[in-house]
Amino acid sequence: MGCLYTRAGLLAERARWKQQDKTVVFTNGCYDLLHVAHIRVLKKSRDLGDLLIVGLNTDASVKLSKGPKRPLIPQSERAEMLLALAAVDGVVFFDEETPRELIAELLPDILVKSADWSHFIAGREEVEAAGGRVVILPLEPGYSTTGIIDKILTLRS
Repeated sequence: MGCLYTRAGLLAERARWKQQDKTVVFTNGCYDLLHVAHIRVLKKSRDLGDLLIVGLNTDASVKLSKGPKRPLIPQSERAEMLLALAAVDGVVFFDEETPRELIAELLPDILVKSADWSHFIAGREEVEAAGGRVVILPLEPGYSTTGIIDKILTLRS
């Protein structure tokens, strides 16, 4: 089972991992309703390196990006679900609208995003300037949290 990090704790571990020459992979998201496409992206991300760290939007951050009715699941429970996955080595919360500041501090070796975010990848410039790389994974067609919510609401009516 992975570890829930504070930002300071994660940065201290990052220094240790760097000394151990471990490849750190980072991705982020809300993970409000964990679905199979999320699982597949997390597994593919973890396969790219030695450790996968997930930046998780806080509840306040989700409200900023998704609206006042979200998140459906509180951040502590979303973190617990992610940490139960074998692919996830650590989770760290971020409260900002994007994880750019966190990524700039962490400077992962590999930054992963799904293709739906290829138009804007927060932290891309910082990671690439530090010699890291950005990997864009293809979307899993037919899966989205919003789509699942819409389907549930349609079934209710």
